[in-house]
Amino acid sequence: MSILLSPPTTTMESQASQFNFDRKLWDRFITVAQPYFYPRVRYGGWIFLGLLAAAMVFVVALMFFVEIGVTLVGQALFPEFFTNVAAGLVAQTERNLSSPVLWVASVSLALSSLCFGAVWRQLRQRWLQWVLLTFLLFLSLTVNRLNVMISFIFRFIDTALQQKEEPTFWQFLIIYGVLIISAIPILVIYRYTRLKLGLFWREWLTDHFLDRYFDQRAYYELDSNAANTEIDNPDQRISEDVRSFTGTTLSFLLDILDSILTLYAFTGILYGISRPLALGLVVYATIGTAIAILAGRKLIKINFDQLRYEADFRYSLVHVRDNAESIAFYQGEDQELRQILHRFGAALRNFNLLIIWQAIIDIFQYAYNYFTRIVPYVIVAPLYFSGVRDFGTITQATIAFSQVLSALSIVANQIQSISSFAAGINRLGSFHESLEDPALRHTGARESNIQTRIAQQLALNHVTLLTPNSERTLVRDLSFALEADQRLLIVGVSGSGKSSLLRAIAGLWTNGQGSIARPDTQEMLFLPQKPYMLLGSLRDQLLYPKRRRDLTDEGLIRVLAQVNLGDLPERVGGFDVEKDWASTLSLGEQQRLAFARILITQPRYAILDEATSALDVANEKLLYLQLQHLNTTYISVGHRPTLLAYHDLVLELQGNCAWQLWSVQEYGARLALAS
Repeated sequence: MSILLSPPTTTMESQASQFNFDRKLWDRFITVAQPYFYPRVRYGGWIFLGLLAAAMVFVVALMFFVEIGVTLVGQALFPEFFTNVAAGLVAQTERNLSSPVLWVASVSLALSSLCFGAVWRQLRQRWLQWVLLTFLLFLSLTVNRLNVMISFIFRFIDTALQQKEEPTFWQFLIIYGVLIISAIPILVIYRYTRLKLGLFWREWLTDHFLDRYFDQRAYYELDSNAANTEIDNPDQRISEDVRSFTGTTLSFLLDILDSILTLYAFTGILYGISRPLALGLVVYATIGTAIAILAGRKLIKINFDQLRYEADFRYSLVHVRDNAESIAFYQGEDQELRQILHRFGAALRNFNLLIIWQAIIDIFQYAYNYFTRIVPYVIVAPLYFSGVRDFGTITQATIAFSQVLSALSIVANQIQSISSFAAGINRLGSFHESLEDPALRHTGARESNIQTRIAQQLALNHVTLLTPNSERTLVRDLSFALEADQRLLIVGVSGSGKSSLLRAIAGLWTNGQGSIARPDTQEMLFLPQKPYMLLGSLRDQLLYPKRRRDLTDEGLIRVLAQVNLGDLPERVGGFDVEKDWASTLSLGEQQRLAFARILITQPRYAILDEATSALDVANEKLLYLQLQHLNTTYISVGHRPTLLAYHDLVLELQGNCAWQLWSVQEYGARLALAS
């Protein structure tokens, strides 16, 4: 009812995944949600639920003492008001002080505190969330106690109206106004604290996922463009799904706990007015909840599909933005538009199905909620007509009935949100599982994994390399060792596996057999054909990936001059200006900038995948001569015959899994004969 106070709620986002209301759903929910409040250990779930119960007991016991304290202080400051108007509250306080309830509350307060003290070691890093959660429960119970007072106030107001007692009417109306003014700060503080706790939780869970996303190159194996497409849009799961999960979980958790506190506050009032009304309400709410769950099961898959279709539609738009120049060169606007509209159409068709089912559930919810409004009148009105109850009892019964029904009908009233949220749990849960267990990232059949070990020099021993999905063998039984003073050039026809072999050396592709010995990746630097330009300044580009603090601007200018980019800082506005470097610099400039990273980092090994393909022969010679002056062993992939001058060995991938290792002189003579 509009006259009652209610803690502000948050909007629930649509999330989805393919699953049902089952044990797997619960396990995934606990796996993602619990660690913020309590570690995932044996019996940890039960301990967490026990701590929630202890927090509830603590709040109820604390409220008992707060109410006694407020009554005693109020009686001392405003004796006339508490004697004439709040005499019932004073009498109840006196009974509590002389009854065993006082001792029960004291023991409850102590025991609930001991529960938290017993597991303080596990909660030491989690004290803030428990303090905020307990504070929210206390505010929620405060709101419920105020609502109980409001129910009595309107009982007296309506009785005064019916009996035409004007002074009493205005007196309680003023009390109601003062109560509302006092309650507004409580509601604002409740909303702020609730959002703040959700923000803290999102920060923690996002950091948790990001740590695992970048651990052991999970981000690479879960790339939407890679072989594994089971975990779609990991970026969306980390950003949007985590935000919605924390906000919605906190909302549901507080709603459930608030419902328990509401039942505690109002069930006694409702039961005291009419036992049949209270018992009938429980039966009605139970049946409504069961029907809602059955209807909501259908929404789970629909919500999952909707989220997936929306993500695919958004990704297609991002893909166009990232490849705008290539699309423009090909004049591929029509085909891109058709693909985008196709994905958008799939989202629209599924959304149409979603709103149909939402309409069906709306019919149930409207009937469920509106029909119950007449029930209190039907049961309580005869009590009034017979003189058993006063007129205001009808209003109080209606208020209490509404509050208890709302508490019991949390599932029936929020089945759409619960269905979409339940689907989102599976989506986030499956992502969490793939990050925790690397084996789940690989959906294709694997014969075995290439073994990698750390060594001083690079050596491949009987390596057979397959594509990640095992559909094709690229190289079979490849063996060679590279001494520290040797430089290797890898050549071969397109598609023979040159770049894939570099990925295997880097540890990115492991599907196959054999072993690779190599230095630690911290001692290696990889330069792809299209250099990576990170978001940041020119200084960030040069110092990527290992930021050195000892290089001055003059030192950076000298390095840039070594790669024919000495005028770049002046041209772009300095080292600290931020630009979209991938579009600001030509591909040739990007490749020279990437070479500057080698000169700055000076790794033991450099792996160059056609890293000079966009350069003229003169600039290519300049860069390789600079590279030869370093104490760096390098491996290059390329097609130009001019590259032979800067290498000692040539590994030729001949296609059909065959290969041949040559000295530069032997390979040069072979080329001469072929020409």
